Amino acid sequence: MNGKMLAGGLLGFAVLFGAVLWWFQIYAYYEETEAESIAVQGREIAVSDWRGIDATTSPNKLRACFTVEPAAFEGVPLASNPDPLLAPGWFDCFDARAIAADLEAGRATAYLAEDETQAGAVDYEILRMIAVYPDGRAFMWRHYRES
Repeated sequence: MNGKMLAGGLLGFAVLFGAVLWWFQIYAYYEETEAESIAVQGREIAVSDWRGIDATTSPNKLRACFTVEPAAFEGVPLASNPDPLLAPGWFDCFDARAIAADLEAGRATAYLAEDETQAGAVDYEILRMIAVYPDGRAFMWRHYRES
């Protein structure tokens, strides 16, 4: 009987621990953000219909969906190897797989909004990228890459 109670207790603890860990990864650290404009290569670009999330725990948590005037990106450098990162399932406006497919097919264009790498960093880079569609839909994410 004692072995069954111990095994049941360990199983219960593992299930509870797993549920708490899952909740922290998916929900706990994200905060909704607001913006009326975004900084892109030293200039401010007006946005509308903003919906964004971010967290201070990781540079990779930034995701945003919004509308812009595509012409505002004239002269902005294109992003090399844009790779939208998956967003939490509850942030349903950001579909990384669809954005990546559209970038690959040329239905959207990816721009390098800013290189946010800290001065002196040699092992990594942090890039903020924006995918813009011809109809003005746009999506932003930050990508941490190790060198």
